[in-house]
Amino acid sequence: MTVEPAVSETTTSPRVESEVGRLRTVLLHRPGNELKRLTPRNNDQLLFDSIPWVDRAQEEHDAFAEVLRGRGVEVLLLADALRTALTDRRAHTAGVHAAVDDRRLGADLADVLRSHLSGIDAAGLAEVLMSGLTFEELPGSEGGSLVRKMNHPHDFAVDPLPNLLFTRDSSAWIADRVAISSLAMPARRRETALLDLVYAYHPRFRQAARAYGAHSAPIEGGDVMLLAPGVLAIGVGERTTAAGAESLARSVFADDIAHTVLAVPIEQERATMHLDTVCTMVDSDAVVMYPLARDSLVAYTLRTDDNGSVRVDGPAPFLTAAAAAMGIDRLRVIDTGLDPVTAEREQWDDGNNTLALAPGVVVGYERNVETNARLIEEGIEVLAIAGSELGSGRGGPRCMSCPILREPV
Repeated sequence: MTVEPAVSETTTSPRVESEVGRLRTVLLHRPGNELKRLTPRNNDQLLFDSIPWVDRAQEEHDAFAEVLRGRGVEVLLLADALRTALTDRRAHTAGVHAAVDDRRLGADLADVLRSHLSGIDAAGLAEVLMSGLTFEELPGSEGGSLVRKMNHPHDFAVDPLPNLLFTRDSSAWIADRVAISSLAMPARRRETALLDLVYAYHPRFRQAARAYGAHSAPIEGGDVMLLAPGVLAIGVGERTTAAGAESLARSVFADDIAHTVLAVPIEQERATMHLDTVCTMVDSDAVVMYPLARDSLVAYTLRTDDNGSVRVDGPAPFLTAAAAAMGIDRLRVIDTGLDPVTAEREQWDDGNNTLALAPGVVVGYERNVETNARLIEEGIEVLAIAGSELGSGRGGPRCMSCPILREPV
């Protein structure tokens, strides 16, 4: 088990104001037993396009983490953070509550599960919360539970969370606040409870984090992009609704940590599930972008007026609206791929889902050869990583990382 860095009074508080400021601390999730729960019978429901080779996925993720550490980034692992948080009795109780669904299990079986989970230690509970629990693994006699009798022994009493790998989606730091997502897909909704526990009870965060609660309307961190200090872009599509974007906008305006929010409609398709599958920032004035989105992407601009009311303008071309909000002449665009076919292939393979470690320095998947070559031609340093197994859940380096601390640009 990875040992977490000691917490000291000098630990710098979480703060993220941009996509490209030098990355100092990041939250990752190393793939675990939850991926071993995937089968051809359930992978679609659990949002994976194929069954990953777990050992190789772990090797690829370890290499990704080492690239970050090699550039001076502190890597926090979600599993370690969750285990630490659950040593607090209150967190343990809340974790048990989050795992047990009375409506699905029925009162008697829910009580059996609740009793079992209440009696295991923090590490054991963390494993169940992440990897799930089958009816076969649930201790106790058959009793009179119709639910237990009518389910296959390998069906889940507690569903696994294989998408924990994509830590960007479940929470996103905006300045010194953390927005805990309201995840749209049923397979991911319980992830929110785990992040709630970490931010509320882990000693690293419980003093620093002033969290926006999970919004009732869906919003996911992959749709939230910090274009510049005080300027957010929020994708509205398959995973984030207009109501979710407006709710977050009103929150950041009320706390005076943003002055402009751009709501950006994107196609409601799996290939473009989040804004960061369409474009990501690679420098303070540059994005890598899917070419088909360059001219079609628009934005509605949200600001507050003198009375504190939210005003919505637009739509206007996204690149124009973004540059104006950022206070720059134009936003440099680097295309994904060199031709339409390559662009489509490399967009699907997360070619523009890059993670910036500093202005002009990004991590990207090595398989996106043409996109990486274009980035390099434009003066962007690309740290290429393997992702043949990590990408089976449709996510790249940005999807797999939740920045906790970045230096100002």
